[in-house]
Amino acid sequence: MCRTSARIRSRTAASLVGAALLALAPVLAHPPASAASAADPPSAPRAVIVTWARLAADTGDPGGRLTAPEEALWQGLVSAAMYNAVVGVEGRYEPYKWQARGPRGASAEAAAATAAHDVLLHYFPSAAGKLKAAHTASLAAVPDGEAEDRGVEFGRRAARHVIRLHPGTPRGAEPAYPAAPGSWRPTPPAHEPFGSAWLGRLRPLLLDRADRFRPPPPPALTSEVYTADFAEVKSYGARTGSRRSPQQTATALFFTKLDLQGALADRAERFDLDLVDTARLYAAVNTVQADAVIAAWEAKLHYGTWRPVTAIREADTDGNPHTAPDPAWEPLLKTPAHPDYLSGHTTAAGALTRTLTLLSGSPRLDLTVTSVTARKTRHYTYARDYDQDVVDARVWAGIHTRTADLAGTATGRKVAAWALTRYFRPLP
Repeated sequence: MCRTSARIRSRTAASLVGAALLALAPVLAHPPASAASAADPPSAPRAVIVTWARLAADTGDPGGRLTAPEEALWQGLVSAAMYNAVVGVEGRYEPYKWQARGPRGASAEAAAATAAHDVLLHYFPSAAGKLKAAHTASLAAVPDGEAEDRGVEFGRRAARHVIRLHPGTPRGAEPAYPAAPGSWRPTPPAHEPFGSAWLGRLRPLLLDRADRFRPPPPPALTSEVYTADFAEVKSYGARTGSRRSPQQTATALFFTKLDLQGALADRAERFDLDLVDTARLYAAVNTVQADAVIAAWEAKLHYGTWRPVTAIREADTDGNPHTAPDPAWEPLLKTPAHPDYLSGHTTAAGALTRTLTLLSGSPRLDLTVTSVTARKTRHYTYARDYDQDVVDARVWAGIHTRTADLAGTATGRKVAAWALTRYFRPLP
């Protein structure tokens, strides 16, 4: 038969899950002693998932125009479409907000590649040439014939379904906050407006509403907690004259931009996951990450609290006699253009570690992750160590208060625990 013409889941959150987690029986075996590098070429048949997740990162970040939180959204949508395409053909797990089943004998690999291609093409039409070439290359690994054709057609259906669920991004006026102590305002040096504010208005992929796990308000400016937060970030987060140790500085720099998709590829390789479990791994992690970002940005929009650099420079206005201003204070890292409370990075981290431990049914995280900016790789055996490092890193970088970081971690864990009792479950 002719080629298709278009060839082209911390202990502290365990009580939230309870008996429902019995449905999430471990699907991962203990990994072999020798870990494969995330840079190694992926092996079939999971290669299609790994390849298109990497391509989603490249396509969704042309020239660095997308922020890391925005990239999380596209990864979630692409991974959800591939997951539906694969389990629709192979079964084993419940599809994502869908009941369709693929035709008998369809190629799950062709379906996954097509689903990813069509989702990315819908949101990034300017990348049509690159996407078509990648689709053609993916289908070249699938034998020509009816199985491939059926897989391509089912992949298109999977993509259309995800696009119908999430047709676009809600833009709108940038939020405005009063020019008052404690309120967010653009930060130096660029004084950029609230970045990616629309994420806080987006319908989540898994959660029923974005504010389901909105944390309680941040501490008052005159409270003991705020005073302690202020003193810590002022002392440890300064660019010069800080109390950071070299190791603390290294940790702050490590957690700037991480290769999460590479970490998932490494995990799939070391645990020898098949196509179905690889699709589930990527879909669970990436959709929960997307919802963690949406939940964090909803809280940022709602509370709109000032960043450490503003709080320290304008401490003479906060009504707190225990905070001294330093008009020249600068953080180690450039402050991202959005409010302090809560931390988006720690929200995503809590969601990541909780998702992985729930999927494996073990408190052991066993995550190897590479920092794109620091060009270093770290291995984390337990979730609590990873979460703690991310919390500390944002304080030592001078860009978040510890309270904002801890609130983020707790929120991310709640998002993951809620989502994984409802999605990506084994079929009866």
